Amino acid sequence: MMINLIGKKAQIACGLLCCCSMAYAQSNDNSEVVVLNTGWEFSQAGTELWQSAQVPGTVHQDLIYHKQIPDPFYGINEQKIQWVENEDWEYRTAFTVTPEQLKRDDAQLVFEGLDTYADVYLNGALLLKADNMFVGYTIPVKSQLRIGENLLHIYFHSPIRQTLPQYNSNGFNYPADNDHHDKHLSVFSRKAPYSYGWDWGIRMVTSGIWRPVTIRFYDAASISDYHVKQLALTDQLANLSNELEINNILPRPLQAEVRINTSFEGSAEKSISQAITLQPGINHVSIPSEVASPVRWMPNGWGKPALYDFSAQIIVEDKVVAEQSHRIGLRTVRLVNEKDKDGESFYFEVNGVPMFAKGANYIPQDALLTNVTTERYQTLFRDIREANMNVIRVWGGGTYEDDRFYDLADENGILVWQDFMFACTPYPSDPTFLKRVEAEACYNIRRLRNHASLAMWCGNNEILEALKYWGFDKNFPPEIYQEMFRGYDKLFHQLLPAKVKELDADRFYIHSSPYFANWGRPESWGIGDSHNWGVWYGQKTFESLDTDLPRFMSEFGFQSFPEMKTISTFAAPEDYQIESEVMNAHQKSSIGNALIRTYMERDYIIPEKFEDFVYVGLV
Repeated sequence: MMINLIGKKAQIACGLLCCCSMAYAQSNDNSEVVVLNTGWEFSQAGTELWQSAQVPGTVHQDLIYHKQIPDPFYGINEQKIQWVENEDWEYRTAFTVTPEQLKRDDAQLVFEGLDTYADVYLNGALLLKADNMFVGYTIPVKSQLRIGENLLHIYFHSPIRQTLPQYNSNGFNYPADNDHHDKHLSVFSRKAPYSYGWDWGIRMVTSGIWRPVTIRFYDAASISDYHVKQLALTDQLANLSNELEINNILPRPLQAEVRINTSFEGSAEKSISQAITLQPGINHVSIPSEVASPVRWMPNGWGKPALYDFSAQIIVEDKVVAEQSHRIGLRTVRLVNEKDKDGESFYFEVNGVPMFAKGANYIPQDALLTNVTTERYQTLFRDIREANMNVIRVWGGGTYEDDRFYDLADENGILVWQDFMFACTPYPSDPTFLKRVEAEACYNIRRLRNHASLAMWCGNNEILEALKYWGFDKNFPPEIYQEMFRGYDKLFHQLLPAKVKELDADRFYIHSSPYFANWGRPESWGIGDSHNWGVWYGQKTFESLDTDLPRFMSEFGFQSFPEMKTISTFAAPEDYQIESEVMNAHQKSSIGNALIRTYMERDYIIPEKFEDFVYVGLV
């Protein structure tokens, strides 16, 4: 029997409107990209106090910067910031468009992330009513642009007030107990669940422009999507299909050339070309290509995570009018999930060889996502690599990570188990909700599927287990309880696997983790992946981990206080008591402090001094 261990769920790394200065991003094609991340102002709706804003950012960061709320992480300040989530907020900026730019065939306004309910206005026109934090939006805007100053205004609705009508008409309160509010509104929004609170984290329900904003001016055509699809891989040859979605914005057929360029580690670039006719609108084009004697992408500890540089260019009248590029790893990854004499296997096979999985569950590095810098991502993956990990699981209560995360996973040979963003509670399954989830799945599958590191998709974290074993059958009427199961089937057995099959068919999908709901039951150890919380919630001994051996341990863990250096950043010496108001405010697990003491009593003498208690808890 192959045993795979993956580490515990843990926090790793634990006035007047001004015209903005515009940054121009480099582009290898004939387009012009203008970055709109400076010159923003924000205001609480209904007031006329406009102040400078950070973009990308959140309203909480802007309020902290202007000293309108205290540091949320210090003392019991979390209580003092909860009013922010109940207010609407406005952001605005101005930018200049030149006559030359407006002569281009088209212009696209691109929002990579809006959190969450946002009305976008440009020069008085309503362009967009956003309702999903997890998707990007690309909007054609040439008809709304003006030569000279252009005004961009975004109105963010309170995610609390926006969803109250859904709650009030629902008839019951969803069992989303990690939502630190008596009304569990988090389930109605496609927004990072952990921002509403969790058993390890602060409640800080954010709003804002959390990913970059750009305008792209271009001619003739654009590439909406580029997928390098691996068809077959041997030591002699890699057979690939370059799948392109190309938008011809002209009202007539367009004669063009598609050129695929490939290079590896500074070697001479190889190109293949194909003449095509682009009809007006969306065109789907497939260009086959080969790589002779391919160098395989290997996991950390096995060899080098080799990456090839691919680019697709659209050429019209000898000009490159559009280009997209990706770094591609050539490898095979298979999740071996088959019935056998011990129950049902669960392990990764990479390049035909079974891999012993060593890794951790990853939750977002910060309650304020835009605080996470490139340097923090680099440090994270350095630590992952040097700890000899080869798998990281992006847990479903957080967010689909930044592109930098997956790029670094590619470069460091770290496989990524990717959850969809659902965790620990049933969710609605009405048509509007399902439509939002479908858009989210399409956007993120397309965004991530070119990454060599991406190993699999998982529908959710612990929801099937919750439905079966967390007492929901006793807390809800039978008709509501059964409707929760029907909703589960719509989301995790129908919609999500259908989108994975359509858009990323070569990757494995499981509907839940653990997919055979077990809640630590020994009879389930032989079947698939398990979350073993017998140590901690079950108060089992640490020694039980020697005998409670699942096929794949995708979650386990034990809590401790952080070291004193960290504690001193959020507490004063007078708070240095295990049951002080500040320590209790930062202990989000209702049983946390008592369990730490219980386990400590088994093996140690309980220290009287708080600093010593913290030290022993870290041993």
